[in-house]
Amino acid sequence: MKENSNIILTFLDGEIARIKINDASNYNALSSKNISSLIDIFKNLNNDNKTKVIIIEGEGKGFSAGHDLKEIRSLKNKPKYKKLFNSCSKLMMEIIEGRKPVIAKVHGAAFAAGCQLVASCDLAISSDDAIFATPGVNIGLFCSTPMVAVSRKVSRKKTMKMLLTGDPINAEYAKEIGLINDYYPISELEEEVLKLARKIASKSNLTIKIGKKAFYKQLEMPISKAYKYTSEVMTKNAMELDAEEGISAFLEKRKPNWKNK
Repeated sequence: MKENSNIILTFLDGEIARIKINDASNYNALSSKNISSLIDIFKNLNNDNKTKVIIIEGEGKGFSAGHDLKEIRSLKNKPKYKKLFNSCSKLMMEIIEGRKPVIAKVHGAAFAAGCQLVASCDLAISSDDAIFATPGVNIGLFCSTPMVAVSRKVSRKKTMKMLLTGDPINAEYAKEIGLINDYYPISELEEEVLKLARKIASKSNLTIKIGKKAFYKQLEMPISKAYKYTSEVMTKNAMELDAEEGISAFLEKRKPNWKNK
């Protein structure tokens, strides 16, 4: 992985990874360079057995304004545009298909591909003054790739209103429509995000991995196929040592000792 000072990776408690987009002067834009670094980091973390939860956030005034418009204006040819947008889509898929739960910690603005990043994360917690938008229509570039993520978290008509008007929405409405899980005063955001991350990290890493994969896979299936698939998943899950330990711990009224097997 190439060095990129715009992306900072730290660890908390040895099992919670924190990714910070540190490009505040460019409103943490998802430039080609930043996207490439994020893909590498997520790949490495997904293959790291010690990491249980990933938090992603932005430095400075906000989360991310999306693609770097100066970069987009400079590309000017189809192969370069396609490479950029495919790379961004690859990042989102790395998050969704990855083995670790990802929490977006959002403050300020999450616009366009920044909003796409929030929607792609498994969970999202924001400050109460955060705003979200898919404003591409305002500059003649419809938010087509961001809408893939947003439309899978938000109902069609509400997504279309965001896409067709480009208007920002506040944290309260974002929670109401399912784009984020919750919001808090900025002074409480760090504490609440870490509380959530630590709670998830206390579970069996193996069980979380099994469940996350099954969740996204069954969403795209007809309901009868989804039930058949998840019945197979639960059967395999029930045969794992952690399922045996978890059930025994519950019945014996003690804390489970996860083996992640």
